[in-house]
Amino acid sequence: MDCLFCKIIAGEIPSAKVYEDEWVYAFRDIAPMAPVHVLVVPKEHICCADGINAENSHNVARIFEAIPKIAAAEGLTNGYRIINNCGEDGCQTVKHLHFHILGGKKLPDQMA
Repeated sequence: MDCLFCKIIAGEIPSAKVYEDEWVYAFRDIAPMAPVHVLVVPKEHICCADGINAENSHNVARIFEAIPKIAAAEGLTNGYRIINNCGEDGCQTVKHLHFHILGGKKLPDQMA
């Protein structure tokens, strides 16, 4: 499979890892949109939110169990934003389900 995030998870491409467990891998975004910008991905390849189904939805639960731990470790005590982009019109650039954690400052009401 020629998936950037799968290669990062496998250690074939370096990343600034901030969290890892059996199901989830999290690393710093290379083009941060906030002082803290972490990508959280399932280790199992799922193309996007449209690819979530009964057989793989446990991955999303694991991600959302990990996000508060990551946010706390990053010092995001005053809140943060979680973003998921799905498909071309949603500006998904890597076709592997992922969630952005953004924080570290007061974020604007809208972010593109």
